[in-house]
Amino acid sequence: MVKMDQLSLARQLDLVFKELDQELSGLDSGVVFVQIRNNIIGKFGIRHNPISGRDGRIEMEGDGLNQAQRTSFRAMALETLKFKRNWTHGEISYDFTVRQGMIMIDATMESNYNMANLMIRYPRTNTYLDSGTGSSS
Repeated sequence: MVKMDQLSLARQLDLVFKELDQELSGLDSGVVFVQIRNNIIGKFGIRHNPISGRDGRIEMEGDGLNQAQRTSFRAMALETLKFKRNWTHGEISYDFTVRQGMIMIDATMESNYNMANLMIRYPRTNTYLDSGTGSSS
């Protein structure tokens, strides 16, 4: 049995897109998100509005992504991992829409840090007093 921490982030992201493939086939816009902790994808999913209202009518969204668009989406998402730098916790969001038959994607990366982890790595010292920026009280 393979553990998640043995899989590269790219392989994990590939698995996410395989899991979401059927749902993406019914959507033509939305946001795919992956939450990362210790370089392991935990929670992931899609945020979307499946029903839209116009002129007093409720209608379903468009046809959804075709196979070529889903393959292109996956490839572009994997390519964005090259821009991830030095962080192990955070979220990547892929805002997607279809325009004139082409899938358009905007990726947003959010890194998260925990001050408690820094306090362990950098023991408390009189840093403020040493640097002359501390208060005089």
